[in-house]
Amino acid sequence: MSEFIAWCINHLNYWTITFLMTLESTVVPIPSELVVPPAAYRAAAEGSELNVVLVVLCATLGANLGALINYTAARYLGRPVVYAFARSTVGRMMLLNEQKVEHTERYFSDHGAVATLIGRLVPGIRHLISIPAGLARMSLSHFVLYTTIGAGIWNIILAAIGYAMYSVVPEEQLLERVSAYSHELGIAMVVLFVAFITYIIYKERRKAK
Repeated sequence: MSEFIAWCINHLNYWTITFLMTLESTVVPIPSELVVPPAAYRAAAEGSELNVVLVVLCATLGANLGALINYTAARYLGRPVVYAFARSTVGRMMLLNEQKVEHTERYFSDHGAVATLIGRLVPGIRHLISIPAGLARMSLSHFVLYTTIGAGIWNIILAAIGYAMYSVVPEEQLLERVSAYSHELGIAMVVLFVAFITYIIYKERRKAK
């Protein structure tokens, strides 16, 4: 399986982008930084078979498909099965554990439906936020809407980085640069999220008074 995933990463097209982003949005540890920026980087080349807009659309479609898998499993199988999987050997191989699921569930419980949208932008939460959404039986239409917006924003950011780097960064240095930028972006997203939640709490308290 790992060899097949490596082959897909080295042969990015619309199908492999969608497939890899579907896996990334479940519990398979494939960072979106390994998929979207390199695809956008190649789309920037003259005569490329890839179009950067279609790269973003395919990546967002894949993110939705993967998120729906998590959402459906959590909604219809329930908490005991989800936590049992997190504790299993396979779950640990997927870099999943009970603490991560608990953390994501608390995050969703504290911040409601908006967590689905903003959670797609927060490192460590992004690929798991669909699980508590399913456990909470969030409306499917709302779930798809918020997931599409959040994943779309993140994929646009990654694609913009990859596309812009084509003229200034050699391909062998691309992933290193993207990793640095995405780490800084992740911190920025966490700060923005905290600021947003603080504003919501402040607004609700003022309304209560």
